[in-house]
Amino acid sequence: MCKSKGATLASEPRPRSSSRSSSTVATSSGGFPTGSSSEPRLAGATAAVSFISFPSSASKVSSSSDCSLPSLSKAIREAPVFYTFPELLSATGNFHSDRLPGAKAGWRCCLRGKDVVVFQHRFRGPDPTNLPARLAALAKSHHSSLVRLLGASLAGDHVYLVHEFTPGASLLDCLRNPRNRKFTPLSTWISRMQVASDIAHGLEYIHLHSSVHNRLKSSSVIVTEPGFRARICHFGAADLAGETSAAAEEDGDADSIRSLVGGRNIGSRRRRIEGSRGYMTPEQLAGGTISRRSDVFAYGVILLELISGEEPLNYSYGGEAGSGSDYVRVSQRVSLIDAARKVIGARKEGDRQGDVRRWVDRRLRDSYPVEAAEALLRLALQCVEEAAARPDMTWVAGRVSKLYLDSEAWAEAVEPATEISVSIGPR
Repeated sequence: MCKSKGATLASEPRPRSSSRSSSTVATSSGGFPTGSSSEPRLAGATAAVSFISFPSSASKVSSSSDCSLPSLSKAIREAPVFYTFPELLSATGNFHSDRLPGAKAGWRCCLRGKDVVVFQHRFRGPDPTNLPARLAALAKSHHSSLVRLLGASLAGDHVYLVHEFTPGASLLDCLRNPRNRKFTPLSTWISRMQVASDIAHGLEYIHLHSSVHNRLKSSSVIVTEPGFRARICHFGAADLAGETSAAAEEDGDADSIRSLVGGRNIGSRRRRIEGSRGYMTPEQLAGGTISRRSDVFAYGVILLELISGEEPLNYSYGGEAGSGSDYVRVSQRVSLIDAARKVIGARKEGDRQGDVRRWVDRRLRDSYPVEAAEALLRLALQCVEEAAARPDMTWVAGRVSKLYLDSEAWAEAVEPATEISVSIGPR
């Protein structure tokens, strides 16, 4: 069994001075908090290599140099491979090895000498012979905000995707630590903007070079150190599971994709919803339609989570009904989207309840640029509008980058002085 070693680093998005306090997040074998400590710990991650220049044969390269051939060979990304199913059975102990917390069908294991995570997906593609070709196409896609896809295996009506193990904690547990709800490692505004920026650019890359993600939510984003960089999990799952190709065959449109909605008939076809409550679009719930705009909607929900720290859907007691023995307390569902819309609506009417500062996560301790927070809130609400009104991810990523730069300038302007000398000698 391969085990990775994590390092505890400072909670700031980048080191500023030694006087800053540090906070950490505890990781489990699958990159998710185990709840063994009230303060989770994030393990470090290695930055991706985007360009490698090879030395000429005439040049002499020192073995201790960063440009040595051994170091270059380790930096080269290998193409994804097609694993045999017996390999996966052996590596996972017949799928009885370490199961990832929060994952219905995910296992961490050692495969061909690498620390990996294996996910099981139902294969919906019409032709399994196209799987190696699709895997080869995805091999050309590399981005620092995506968890690297190592390979795949097909067995029966399931496809198994093998990803590199990424040490860290899920965004879900970073925002809502199950052991201590008052603690979050994302305690600064700039750290949350860094996460928002990484997810936006990773999703933009998927839309430009692949198709759709279809599994975006806070639990499918891993936050790593240093710098609280975010990486999106399950890259390529929609393509390799055959969801996008089957949908394109049905609708004749690669941007408008239909998934199956289980247990009921929609039109003349039997469908089953793929997604999580709170992140699925209204059209997905009504007719099973998924598209790139569905990913934009899910990203808007994640932005609302980053701003408020709250869950996409919550339940509260909304009143009472009946009397005597028939008395019951009625619970009502509270949507994070509806709550954000009320804040913006009240702000337009001049109501104090529209003050964005009352809605932003209090664990940020009122230390954030209010203008940037309100602009990000409005951007999130644009992402969760009706399908036709949602912007594309290229535009969204550009807006998030602008807000990140504004927030960075604000952070540098308000950073307190740390080089202070104190004299206790006589004057």
